[in-house]
Amino acid sequence: MMSAVPADLRAARASRVILVIGGLVMALATIFGALGAHALPGRLAPRQLEIYDTAVRFQFFQALGLLVLGAVARGGFSDSLQAAAVLLTAGIIAFCGSLYLLAFQITLGSQLVVGVATPLGGILLISGWLMFAVSSWRARRAG
Repeated sequence: MMSAVPADLRAARASRVILVIGGLVMALATIFGALGAHALPGRLAPRQLEIYDTAVRFQFFQALGLLVLGAVARGGFSDSLQAAAVLLTAGIIAFCGSLYLLAFQITLGSQLVVGVATPLGGILLISGWLMFAVSSWRARRAG
């Protein structure tokens, strides 16, 4: 018979995973930001560069959010906190990824595919932050 993983160990593991993902997303945002500032002007049209900059900016903010979630997870982990991290990660990939594709005019066979991913990613980001709010509210009421 297997014993359940202690809550503090589960929180430490979850925190570590969320912080690693947040750190990697932040590193990529830094690389993409440098690329956008130094290599892409003159290679992309102004509107494309504007879309690219929006993707980088959102990626930075959401990565910071993941780092916050990872720090919060150290103090106590919950399924809703894990759901928030998953939703934010998926939202970053869908929202920012689709904007990067749009900036480079990569359509994956159809403009509609990329065009649908952007609002879907936005919905995932919003859902992640709402889930974080729910998780925080529940923790406040339980504590």
